[in-house]
Amino acid sequence: MSARQAFIERAAQQILVFDGGYGTSIQQHKLQEADYRGSLDLAKDQKGNNDLLSLTRPDIIGDIHDAYLVAGADMIETNTFSSTRVAMADYGCEHLVRQINIESAKLARACADKAGAKDG
Repeated sequence: MSARQAFIERAAQQILVFDGGYGTSIQQHKLQEADYRGSLDLAKDQKGNNDLLSLTRPDIIGDIHDAYLVAGADMIETNTFSSTRVAMADYGCEHLVRQINIESAKLARACADKAGAKDG
């Protein structure tokens, strides 16, 4: 059965729960600019560049994914709300868009797989 078909069948049987706001969850960590920047050599201030955290602080994003899954979310997002060349240009990170999107998807997939292994 395809993922699409499985999704449609499950949605027909129950209400599916999507995760919540990542921005507010990230704010609870009281991060500094260095947390956003990590070891990346970037010219502009990165504070508030939440999508970049998938590269520089995947532990935080993974913990947020895990918390939503433990709370009962059936679906999680990839923390790529602003991962476009246009939006990332504000931070001088347009060259990282592909990497952010790929790593964000890998991280969400790993967390979903881990949760699925626990409870199916």
